[in-house]
Amino acid sequence: MSRLLTFFGDDFTGSTDVMEALASHGVQTMLFTRLPTEEEFAPFRNYEAIGVAGTSRSQPPQWMDEHLPLAFEWLKSLGGRFCHYKVCSTFDSSPSIGSIGRAADIGANIFGQASVPLIVGAPQLKRYTFAGHLFAGYQGEIYRIDRHPVMSRHPVTPMEESDLRRHLARQTAQETVLATESWPARGIGLLDVHDTATQLEAGRRLLDLPDHTRPFVVGSSGIEYALLAAMMAAGDIAGVAKFDPLKALTQTIVVSGSVSPTTERQIRHALQRGFRSVPVDPVALAGGVAEVLQAAIQEAQQVLSAGNSPIIHTALGPESDEGEKLRLMADGRRRVGEGLGKILKAVLETSRLARAILAGGDSSSHALGQLNVLALTTRMPLPAAPGSPLCIAHSSDKFLDGIEIALKGGQVGADNYFVKLRDGTP
Repeated sequence: MSRLLTFFGDDFTGSTDVMEALASHGVQTMLFTRLPTEEEFAPFRNYEAIGVAGTSRSQPPQWMDEHLPLAFEWLKSLGGRFCHYKVCSTFDSSPSIGSIGRAADIGANIFGQASVPLIVGAPQLKRYTFAGHLFAGYQGEIYRIDRHPVMSRHPVTPMEESDLRRHLARQTAQETVLATESWPARGIGLLDVHDTATQLEAGRRLLDLPDHTRPFVVGSSGIEYALLAAMMAAGDIAGVAKFDPLKALTQTIVVSGSVSPTTERQIRHALQRGFRSVPVDPVALAGGVAEVLQAAIQEAQQVLSAGNSPIIHTALGPESDEGEKLRLMADGRRRVGEGLGKILKAVLETSRLARAILAGGDSSSHALGQLNVLALTTRMPLPAAPGSPLCIAHSSDKFLDGIEIALKGGQVGADNYFVKLRDGTP
């Protein structure tokens, strides 16, 4: 068996984004939620792509220094043609939180590379790089990332610089240069991708990497889309996959820690169509107030008993963000996500729902961590919301094994995202 790729995702939604890109092109892919034991890994040993979902996007460099080497060493041992450190396509990061530069340094050291390839543009996700600058779509318009209505105001890592070379210069001593014609002898080599032609060329460049730049690569799922385009053009893969139709359900459940206006619109849209609001105070949740946790569980169960679908949310748009208070609390935002996960687990255990949705890149990562889910596979890509597929959970808990789970970044999806997933119309 020749393994194409291994990957480590800096959050859970980004990890399912990679899995979707691969699986939708017929590449058998398994995503672990943590490093598995040898016994746990054995049944999936022959998968063409193996990934691990992490939380490094919301972690400081010290956490990366402690945890990433172990993950990279394990992925290295699997022998993939490429090993991808997957970052969000909006590239939001800083020297103190989610440092992509630090991760690139660690990976280069583990794999003994002098140079690290970087691809961020992914036209499929409305992400484009041109002359080293990042642009992203929002509500039908394209914005430079430092002027993007959402990402320039991200509550934790606002993007204040569109030139990715300048952005990374604050996070690593390695120089980042445009690899227009050749890969740099040292440092980070950025490939522009802004259309299908540049994506195909980027994929061909990856397939022909020189020794000093392989196998460790950094970037968004633009890495996979570029590779797959080049492999399809070369006739190496068919690039197609078939998924069974999605069944309509009478009920589902949503937990959201997102403060994005996109998620706000999705919540408001769903509340007009059979969903019911279960608001939760994020500060109390982060503070571990047991009464708040239990009240949310009971209210969600009551919503389900009445025949509706609960949306358990800690915010309703940017105006309700309690970011300042959470910043003053140790690991405040992480604990919000964990609290949402505890609520979700309790509700799923009693209701035995078949489908659940987790919204918010960072919060959904920490929420899923509270569930005993070992791994995910792709149930169905969602064409209207690329990068946020519906997944199948693999768990030793009977009430979780086989459940369908969607993990959605805060800014991803149309207004009817939650409704369409309940109604089985992807």
